[in-house]
Amino acid sequence: MNVTLQDLAELAAEAGLRSPAIVVEPLDDGQPALHLDATAEIYPASMIKLPIAMVYASLVEARAFAWTDDATVTARNVTVNDAPSPFVLGCTAELGAYARAMLAASDNVATNVLIDVLGRETISAACASFGLRDTVVHRKLSGALPLIDDPEATGRNRHPADDAAMLFRTLARDRARGARHSVVYDALEAQIWNDKLSRGLRPGDHFAHKTGDTDEVSHDGGILTLPSGRRFIIVVYTPMPSDPSTDACHAAFMHALRPHLGT
Repeated sequence: MNVTLQDLAELAAEAGLRSPAIVVEPLDDGQPALHLDATAEIYPASMIKLPIAMVYASLVEARAFAWTDDATVTARNVTVNDAPSPFVLGCTAELGAYARAMLAASDNVATNVLIDVLGRETISAACASFGLRDTVVHRKLSGALPLIDDPEATGRNRHPADDAAMLFRTLARDRARGARHSVVYDALEAQIWNDKLSRGLRPGDHFAHKTGDTDEVSHDGGILTLPSGRRFIIVVYTPMPSDPSTDACHAAFMHALRPHLGT
């Protein structure tokens, strides 16, 4: 990787990304990661779904839950999604199906079901045990205003870009160690939202990733594998509205960064 932190800042500015939090980390050659304002306090939106999935997977590994355990969608879970949710009021589905949809389709209903099943305190404590320094689940997710009725909410969720990069690093390095990593990774590979960084990649590149969007933020991050097999963690958070013009800025940044990563 032949790019410096100053280069990274310039590439982001030229792409139109305003006040971004960025992590670019090579995984296979010992080069240090580049962190540009990666601890900035930017609302994570749907990026919070990855730590929820990783906590659930770790609890399955510990046999506290199973992928085939089920739960029913109640009125307290229902909210809007960008894509139609299969999890309608009264639907009963396996927790593993909720977890996959939460990542691959960014399903908010599935997320809210898992928050209820796992418990916010359990999720936040497990995140701390993973070494995440500032990741906390305080409230359920809402797909639109007004926000979902959530009497147990205690603030806004937190999951900064550097914590997201740490989870992607764990996932990439430990994927072969157990089913929990394979299931989560497979769901990221099945991502249906590919309008941001993915649009700046080259043919043959492979990006297992998660996005996050609201009217105020637009994020993307994941594990990039080049045709040569070299791997990178790429995470970009922006306090910019999620719309086609911001998506184009993400794509322009990735297009400009990509030549610096090799083949």
